Amino acid sequence: MTSRQPDVPWAALLLEAARVLRAGGVVAYPSETVWGLAALPDAAAELFRRKGRDEGKPVQGSFLDLEAARAFVQPDRAFEALAVFLPGPLTLVTPASAACPAALAPGGRVGVRVPDHPVAQALLAQVGGVLATTSCNRSGEAAALTFAQARELDLADLVLPDAGVPAQGLPSTVLDVPARRVLREGAVPAARVLAALDGLA
Repeated sequence: MTSRQPDVPWAALLLEAARVLRAGGVVAYPSETVWGLAALPDAAAELFRRKGRDEGKPVQGSFLDLEAARAFVQPDRAFEALAVFLPGPLTLVTPASAACPAALAPGGRVGVRVPDHPVAQALLAQVGGVLATTSCNRSGEAAALTFAQARELDLADLVLPDAGVPAQGLPSTVLDVPARRVLREGAVPAARVLAALDGLA
C-alpha cells in the first residue's frame, strides 16, 4: 500500500467524506494531536464496532468552534474559563445540554473537543459542525500518526490527507470540568489547564 497522499481536489474530497458520513460510514481524518475516526452522532456505534471498543467507554464530540460546542453543554463558568484553550488539544468533560445527542452524552456528560487542524475543521464545516470522534486505532493499540498508518489500519471508509499539516503525536489533555480533575495529560500541560480555574468557586 502506498503512503503517498492522493492528489484530489479538496472540495470533491470533502463532499465525498460528507457523503460517506451521511450514509452511516466512518472517515479517518488528521488532527493536531493524532489521527481520528469520525461518524455522525447517530452512527457513533459504528466507531465502537470497527475499533472493537468497549461500549462503556464513551466517544467524544468534536465541534467546529466554540459556538457549536456551547449548544451541547450546560452553561458553566469553568467551561468558559477553559475556552481560552479552544480550538486546541484539550477535551473538556462537562454536563451536556438537552440538545446533545444521547450517543455523545452517556451519563449526561459530553467530552468536548474543538480541533485546531484545517482538515478537521473543514470536515466539521461540511457536516454541520459536530461529529462523534475517537482516535484512529484498534482498541488498546497506538493511534495512527500519519496518512499511511491511518490507511493501513483499514478502519475507515475514507481517509482524508493532512494537507501538509502533520499530527504532532500527543493526544489531547482530558479534564473532568466539574471535578477539576485531569483524566489524561496530553499536549496541554495539566498545570496550565488547572491554573485557568484558579479563583473560580
